[in-house]
Amino acid sequence: MPTSSIGFTLKDLRKKRKMTLKELADETGVSISFLSQVERGKSSVTLESLRKISDALNVDPSAFFAEGDTERDELAIRLERFYYKDLSNGVEEADFSPILVTLHPGENEGNAFSHHGYEFIFVVEGVLTVEVDGRQYELGEQQSTMFDARQTHYWFNLTDRDVRFLVVSSKTK
Repeated sequence: MPTSSIGFTLKDLRKKRKMTLKELADETGVSISFLSQVERGKSSVTLESLRKISDALNVDPSAFFAEGDTERDELAIRLERFYYKDLSNGVEEADFSPILVTLHPGENEGNAFSHHGYEFIFVVEGVLTVEVDGRQYELGEQQSTMFDARQTHYWFNLTDRDVRFLVVSSKTK
């Protein structure tokens, strides 16, 4: 699904909640101009921004790339440096959201962020560098971690091969 579909969904959700761009910007800390560009398909959105927007709109991030897709099992979304595959199978009422993430070699730029709930990470393939509350550590294949997502966190691929990992985020506030 192209980024413009994310923008269309963003605008639709925002309008259904009777929020202005300014109100959403104030709630997320993301600029009005950036939100406007995303809505018009002129800018892509990062995981950090998508999570902030999702929290402000009280929806799961998968709401931006799940609706009406007949080939849902093949859905893979590229949001800047992240490639996602939504694994929720269309279930929106669950208290958690499973996503398969692929990071290419050297993808190590970004800003730590936080959100409501908890986050579980399980490395399927490769080595993932995880930063939680300013501390970095590596997770190899078949290793996992879980933490309170209100702590600032981020992940990086500092290796020369792809890393694939499962992220399960709870929706608990």
